[in-house]
Amino acid sequence: MGWQAIRVWTVLVYGFMFLPVAVVVLLSFNANQFGSFPMTGMSLRWFEALWNNDAVMRAFRTSIVLGLMTAVISTTLGILASLALVRYNVPGRNTITTLLIAPILVPEVVLAVALLLFLNWLGLGKSFALLLAGHVIFTLPFVILVVQARLVSIKRDVEEAALSLGASPVQTFFSVTLPLMLPAVAAGALFAFTISFDDITGTLFWKPGGVETVPTQIFSMLRNSISPEINALGTVMIVMTVGLPLLGAAVARKLAMKGGN
Repeated sequence: MGWQAIRVWTVLVYGFMFLPVAVVVLLSFNANQFGSFPMTGMSLRWFEALWNNDAVMRAFRTSIVLGLMTAVISTTLGILASLALVRYNVPGRNTITTLLIAPILVPEVVLAVALLLFLNWLGLGKSFALLLAGHVIFTLPFVILVVQARLVSIKRDVEEAALSLGASPVQTFFSVTLPLMLPAVAAGALFAFTISFDDITGTLFWKPGGVETVPTQIFSMLRNSISPEINALGTVMIVMTVGLPLLGAAVARKLAMKGGN
């Protein structure tokens, strides 16, 4: 009876968490302008309205560009930092590791305000570069944790074998180390893109005037009225933020199996 009660309670908790999400997805296909049940019919009119909404499409382009740039920079820095901290005896390695993953422990709103105040103290105003820097700071620890976990499991012997056969350190990295790290690198990049695409707290503090991402665009639309387009936009975001990690997990698993063979 105890385990049965735990199972029932778990189902109720997950239902409470995900039922509103399911309602949003369902109402995004509602033919009626008013989100109510029972639904009068199914339609894609609100997705078409999104496609014709210049503000929403501009926000999508901004989010995708920002997410891709964040993923590239965070992944590059995460690989370099992981190599330095795992493969080399860097002075103060534990302290550096703690500092690199500290943004995970700090509430995002505190981190957002701190970065904004620091740059204002330097005389730098809000800009796209500030927004990009904030997203990199926030996503970098996730990449480092994923890549480090993979790098620790890679034996140093395979790299030493390549070096003993005449390969340079750079050749060894690109021919041996990076292919073995590729599942973690791909997963870290997708995590960075997803977190950046979905972020709103820091973005509200860092974005310059006239620049909107998808989450801030939704926030702006909610302040005016509750439009059915918001349900459609929420559905698109759910598909992207859930689908990309699942795709990343599938790609990482396939790459790991390929590397094992």
